Amino acid sequence: MSAATPPGWPLVDQDFRRKFLAAVRAGRFEALVAGLSLAELESLAHDWCLAGRADQLPPAGATDGAPWTTWLVMGGRGAGKTRTGAEWVRGLALALPGFAEKPPRRIALIGETYEEVRNVMIEGVSGLLSVHRRHERPTWEPSRRLLTWKNGTIAQVFSAEQPDSLRGPQFEAAWCDELAKWRQSEATWDMLQFGLRLGRFPRQLVTTTPRPTALVKRLLKDPRTAVTRAATAANAAHLAPGFLDAVQARYGGTRLGRQEIDGEIIEDVAGALWTRDMIEAARLAEAPSCRKIVVAVDPPASSGRRADACGIIAAGMTADGMVIVLADASLKEVRPAQWAAAAVALYHRYEADALVAEVNQGGEMVAAVIGKADASVPVRSVRATRGKYLRAAPVAQLYEQGRVRHAGAFPALEDEMCAFTADGTSDGHSPDRLDALVWAISALALATDAAEPRMRRL
Repeated sequence: MSAATPPGWPLVDQDFRRKFLAAVRAGRFEALVAGLSLAELESLAHDWCLAGRADQLPPAGATDGAPWTTWLVMGGRGAGKTRTGAEWVRGLALALPGFAEKPPRRIALIGETYEEVRNVMIEGVSGLLSVHRRHERPTWEPSRRLLTWKNGTIAQVFSAEQPDSLRGPQFEAAWCDELAKWRQSEATWDMLQFGLRLGRFPRQLVTTTPRPTALVKRLLKDPRTAVTRAATAANAAHLAPGFLDAVQARYGGTRLGRQEIDGEIIEDVAGALWTRDMIEAARLAEAPSCRKIVVAVDPPASSGRRADACGIIAAGMTADGMVIVLADASLKEVRPAQWAAAAVALYHRYEADALVAEVNQGGEMVAAVIGKADASVPVRSVRATRGKYLRAAPVAQLYEQGRVRHAGAFPALEDEMCAFTADGTSDGHSPDRLDALVWAISALALATDAAEPRMRRL
């Protein structure tokens, strides 16, 4: 780069990009940019390959015909999905390195409504007009729903509310925003596929907050789909101070939070004993006072990297008979002394009345290991005589009757619950957290020898 570089140069070259990144890592950023002209600095600021995160850049094969036709960008609210889409369209329209070898003739811009396309994808803070430099910015004609670049590339605006408007037009590329919200997603998507028939490699970008819609799940399974993901936290530097803390405090770990903040697809499994709605209906912001508290342990049969997890759950019962799940302290890849110490620590943290431990796998060793950690802890040994599903079904019924509540969010535990069917968990893993939960709730609400110890405020 030199001071003679004319305004309007398209992008910094790869050699400078490598030097720039090396300088940033070495703390020499100011020295690097000190001798650059204003035009060079402006181009540097608009180089998305430098400014964007790895998940915001086109996947490998963006210009060489690699076998992906759909780039699916899934992320939490404020994760930078709109900026990713706008920069991709800009890169295509200007034929920037890493995006396109030559400008496409026609691009489709599709949103939930025309207003969403205009207000978010085009005129929004991270929209198309914002990401272009003034001299390269396309002409926007709202009345014609048309963007036109100086090189002749055009982008047409479409609404997912009118799938048939995509009949007839043809394109080389398309940007679909918030696909999971489209009311007529299948029909609109089908019409778009028939229209992507121009150029050597017609492709489409989908930016969306994930929801388990049939179309999103089908795209995830399609081998021609490249997928990148990002949580809201990945874009924290561009969000209002305190925003992340506020939404995490209120929604962290819940179904809504995992979907809207972490960018996860959360869905129910057919035949599972628990559903997401059942658990969300049971959620409390904080724990009430409990008259009895137990800690339940489901020890693994072995230790090491390939061993099952050790389920460790604390639960209590209120004066009116409501069961409250208080904590999930389960551990993976630990030795007996480690899980015993964790269980004892949870027992003391809640001043529990007993520690319930399954002894099918370890027999007397389980109580001995816990006793070695703290001999004062009363251990109630339980032995499974029925299968996991039969033991869990009465506990699931308590949830259906509204007799169990979760004091906060326990994502890993709740995933096991909502994946557990008569055939086991949908991913094939042992439901160790769930086993411990079943033992804890059974000891509190299904046992015949329930004690009446003192009240404690949590």
